[in-house]
Amino acid sequence: MSFSELPLSYCTNVHPGRTVADVMSGLAQFTVPARQEFGHPLAAGLWLAQPVIQELLAQADGVRRLADELRRLDLTCYTLNAFPYGDFHGTRVKEQVYLPDWTQVSRREYTVSCARILAELLPAGIDGSISTVPLGFKGFSHPPEFLDRCCVELLQLARELEQIYQATGRRVCLAIEPEPFCVLETIPETVDFFALLRQRADREGIRHLADEYLGLCFDVCHQAVEYEDIPTCFRQLQDAEIRIHKLHITCAIQLDDPASNVAGRTALAQYAEPRYLHQTIASARSGSHPRWIDLTPELALNPPAEFLAAESWRIHFHVPVNADHLGPLSTTRPQLKQALAEVLALNYAPHLEVETYTWEVFPDAPTVAVSPDRLIHGLAQELRATRDLIRETR
Repeated sequence: MSFSELPLSYCTNVHPGRTVADVMSGLAQFTVPARQEFGHPLAAGLWLAQPVIQELLAQADGVRRLADELRRLDLTCYTLNAFPYGDFHGTRVKEQVYLPDWTQVSRREYTVSCARILAELLPAGIDGSISTVPLGFKGFSHPPEFLDRCCVELLQLARELEQIYQATGRRVCLAIEPEPFCVLETIPETVDFFALLRQRADREGIRHLADEYLGLCFDVCHQAVEYEDIPTCFRQLQDAEIRIHKLHITCAIQLDDPASNVAGRTALAQYAEPRYLHQTIASARSGSHPRWIDLTPELALNPPAEFLAAESWRIHFHVPVNADHLGPLSTTRPQLKQALAEVLALNYAPHLEVETYTWEVFPDAPTVAVSPDRLIHGLAQELRATRDLIRETR
C-alpha cells in the first residue's frame, strides 16, 4: 500500500479557537503562512470546540462561510479534532479535557454536530475522520456499567453517521484516541473494548455500522509513552480488524538514565506547567513501568527511588517531530519512524496529521507567544520533517 495522497494535515488545536472569528483568524495568521513556508499543499485539521460548533450552526450560512474561507485560503479539511470539547487554551486544562466522557449524551451530540459540519467541508469523494476521547479518564470515578454505556452511545453515533452518509453521500468516521491514564490507554485494552462493542453491535444487528464508522486515532506519542512496541501495536490492531482512521504524527520527551543524567532532570523540570496533563511513565530495569499522573518539578528533581533507578522515562509532552534531542533530553522520534513504516504496510491509508499543540507551554513559551513568525517557522519545520520521513519510508 502507500501513504495517503491527501495533503498532509496539521491540527489547529495549537491555536486558540474560542469563537468562529478566532478559528478563521488562526487560519489566516498561522495556517496559510505555515503552508507557504512548507511549500506544499496543506490540510487544516480543524479543532472546533463546542461553543464554535454552536455558533456555526446558529447562523444560517455559518458552515458555508467557513467552507468558503477554506477555499479562499486554498486549504482543505478532511479531519476534525473533537477530543477537546471546551476551552483547550484555558489556564488549567489537565484532566478536564476528558469531559464529557462517552457515557454522556452531550459528547455524542457534539460529535454528531462535528460530523455534520465536516460532511460539508469534505473534498468530493473523500472520507472524513473525527478524533475523540478514549472513553474517559481513569482518575475519575466510573460506575460498573461505564463501558456498556459507552457502547450504547458509540453505536448510536454509528447510526447517526450512517444517516449523514445517506443524506449527503459523505462518509465521516470516528477515531477513538487512546491516551495514558485513560480508560483506553494501551492497545490490548483497546482491542478488548472493541470486542465488547462488537458483541453489543451483533446483538443489535448493526455490526456492519460499527465496523464501518468506529475505529482508532493512533497517536504515536501516546503509545510510545506507554512503552508499547509500535510494530506489535499495529499487528494487534490488524489481527483484531480495528481500522486506524487517523495517525497523529507526534513525539514525546524521553529522559535517559535519570540517575546520572542530572542535567536532563533539571531540563525536564522546566517542562512542568499548569495547563496540560503530562503523564509520566518509567521503564524500570526489572521490566515494570512505574507511573506518575503528571510531571512536576519535584518528580523531575527529587524522584522516588523507583523512578531514579529506571532506565528511562517518557513524558506525554508533545514536542516538535523534527527534534531528536532537546538539549540533554531525547525524544521518541525513533518510534515515530517505526509507526510510519507500519502505516506503509497497511492495506489502506489512514489520514496523516501533525499534532504538536504545546508550543505555547514550552519552557520558552513567552518568546514563542510574542513571535508568530517563530511559531510559523516551527510548524513549517515539523511539516517538512514529516514529509522527509514519509519520503524516506517509501
